Amino acid sequence: MIQNVGNHLRRGFASVFSSRMSRKSASHAEKDDGAMAGGEGYRNPTEVQMSQLVLPCHTNQRGELSVGQLLKWIDTTACLSAERHAGCPCVTASMDDIYFEHTISVGQVVNIKAKVNRAFNSSMEVGIQVASEDLCSEKQWNVCKALATFVAHRELSKVKLKQTTPQTEEEKTEHSVAAERRRMRLLYADTIKDLLANCVIQDDLESRDCSCMVPAERTRVESVELVLPPHANHQGNTFGGQIMAWMENVATIAASRLCRAHPTLKTIEMFHFRGPSQVGDRLVLKAIVNNAFKHSMEVGVCVEAYRQGAETQRRHINSAFMTFVVLDADDQPRTLPWIRPQPGDGERRYREASARKKIRLDRKYIVSCKQTEMPISVPWDPSNQVYLSYNNVSSLKMLVTKDNWVLSSEINQVRLYTLEDDKFLSFHMEMLVQVETIQAFLLLSDLLRRPEWDKHYRSVELVQQVDEDDAIYHVISPALGGDAKPQDFVILASRRKPCDNGDPYVIALRSVTLPTHPETPAYRRGETLCSGFCFWREGDQLTKVSYYNQATPGFLNYVTTNVAGLSSEFYTTVKACEQFLLDNRSDLAPSLQTL
Repeated sequence: MIQNVGNHLRRGFASVFSSRMSRKSASHAEKDDGAMAGGEGYRNPTEVQMSQLVLPCHTNQRGELSVGQLLKWIDTTACLSAERHAGCPCVTASMDDIYFEHTISVGQVVNIKAKVNRAFNSSMEVGIQVASEDLCSEKQWNVCKALATFVAHRELSKVKLKQTTPQTEEEKTEHSVAAERRRMRLLYADTIKDLLANCVIQDDLESRDCSCMVPAERTRVESVELVLPPHANHQGNTFGGQIMAWMENVATIAASRLCRAHPTLKTIEMFHFRGPSQVGDRLVLKAIVNNAFKHSMEVGVCVEAYRQGAETQRRHINSAFMTFVVLDADDQPRTLPWIRPQPGDGERRYREASARKKIRLDRKYIVSCKQTEMPISVPWDPSNQVYLSYNNVSSLKMLVTKDNWVLSSEINQVRLYTLEDDKFLSFHMEMLVQVETIQAFLLLSDLLRRPEWDKHYRSVELVQQVDEDDAIYHVISPALGGDAKPQDFVILASRRKPCDNGDPYVIALRSVTLPTHPETPAYRRGETLCSGFCFWREGDQLTKVSYYNQATPGFLNYVTTNVAGLSSEFYTTVKACEQFLLDNRSDLAPSLQTL
């Protein structure tokens, strides 16, 4: 071991970066077969592409492609991808938030690409990318991205889907994060209910000039559609895209009645289909403007189905919320008139729209943004806890699936890898431990015990147990380098059990801010962007434990010193962790045994 450390000392700090390319080539030599599978010429077996020329019959009054028509094409493409993987008919179960970034004009081409990101028992997540193309100028624009869930359906037998096999780094990332997105979808309805029930929504209804308001009832729209064979698949179930197109139509009419202009749809909020409809059903679509903000308005749409002669027995098929803006000649949002809600349900919808706007902004900002566009410490509150937990775990999973990790050193079967990516230097330590995987996961999940093996954790306080999977801790760490003050951190810890065989156990850590724990003169506030543990079962009583960390500027000098071999603190800490696991493998905290 001393000889190895000496070699690292002689290489020095410059070796981290100067020999990166040569070591990367060596580390990838054993992956030639995989590279060939995911390299040039590779195409995902579930991928489906559709290209459509936008004709006048597809456009609205502004000569732009109707969003309803686009939704039908998106749904069709995604359904074909899902059925290619399932080998049987599939139906649309849900659609995540869609943000429309660009309009498409008549004469342009719409290019839609869909592929299955991951298959679960009988459902699949399908990723969709939409771009537009101008054939004359050869310019292309990104229009939107979407994530849809499809359910495989056979009438005579239960469907058990085969698993997808990701090949490229992008596919591995999407496959890994899909499980976390599925978890967020399953929690979505309860999250909305809890937030709307507990949030105090501020509004200024009483202070507004009622003479300038538009009564909400004036925007109400009701329309009925008869489901005919062209609207349905080969099983007679109505296409989800067709229902979405009808919903967009009535929502646009409602929005137009408020603004007396032609609105532009910017966002469709996450929704799911509550049940199927078939050929012969009558679909009643209802829309109303719930609230108008300065430059945008929320329109609520409800869909009910009934059969001829049974109108009183309506089935709730779907509800959705759509956000519209009105653009001026310079494509800038116009100021909208205020809306006056009806007493009772109208005022409830008005206030709930304000809450949903906050939730929508949190979800877009936290879930959709790239890691480099987010502040290191994000404020935590009940309205964004689900999305912060999602971001915490998915960021770590994306870091794990990167394919350009470089082996920097190996000492006594403890491996140190580095990754230079975007603006960050990341590292991960890897070791095999003679402990059951679930035991290692439970032991390291308890951050209150981390000071027993990690000297960088001087003390840990549990600030809040958010739920059984998420907790917030206040950590005090000794001063690093020449710092006079010790550091403190406010950390969100999120843990996950595997979704399928082959998935790791995960403990993800990131910094958050809490009003109850502001910065104090006694400590220098530290931050962690993305760090945590992954655990893989390698055999009976054998677990691969990997620790990952995306170094922030305040931690970078310490990281590079260890990576360059000028310090052995990483190695010492990992061996202390291993000994902690071995000493306590039969001594689990009672609070964690119920996981």
